[in-house]
Amino acid sequence: MKHLIVAGVPRAGKSTLSRRIARQFGWQHVPMDAVIAGFERCFPETGVDTGISVNAGKPSLEILRLISGRMAPFLQAMTDPEEYDEKNGPMVIDMYQLLPEDYARRGLSSTCRILYLVTGNVSPEERFAIQKQWDTPEDYTYDLSDTERMEGCRELVAQSRLIREQCRLLGLPCYETAHSREEVFQGILEELRRRVREDCPAPSQGDAGGEKSGPLIF
Repeated sequence: MKHLIVAGVPRAGKSTLSRRIARQFGWQHVPMDAVIAGFERCFPETGVDTGISVNAGKPSLEILRLISGRMAPFLQAMTDPEEYDEKNGPMVIDMYQLLPEDYARRGLSSTCRILYLVTGNVSPEERFAIQKQWDTPEDYTYDLSDTERMEGCRELVAQSRLIREQCRLLGLPCYETAHSREEVFQGILEELRRRVREDCPAPSQGDAGGEKSGPLIF
């Protein structure tokens, strides 16, 4: 069984969906934000830094590209079958900084399915209004000024459109979640249930364990 990466821009629903998948299928939820925070505080020289030290002052898209290029080989090592004990079950890996081009370049499809959640089918102004409506004290954007929030929305919409275009070129699944998010999630969960059934068919009579089908891409 392959791991699943739920990637995409902040505030698109990655953590919410990842937690649901982990609960429903009994998989491990691995939020990569905490891993990246550890890198940027302890090993900023690696370039895995969201802008607090070595990448301070750089445009957000440049920082995204830098971190993505460094985290892709990290994920490759982390999910290497020779290193990961399959007895622990699949992981659902929730992360922001992994562009489709780096997922493809590093051959991560050999160990991980992936899907992207983005909010690129709205304007920055619409994204701002949606975010302000649904922000809670637990969200990192909650205490931002309107100016900071608006700038963030411009960046998220631009990044969403970049990710969506890369997904189109590479044939990877990409879901818009600015509107009808719950319906989108239900559709993803239903598709994942179908894929899991295909990947782990019930043993046939007289078959000691059943033979798994080949690897799947979500």
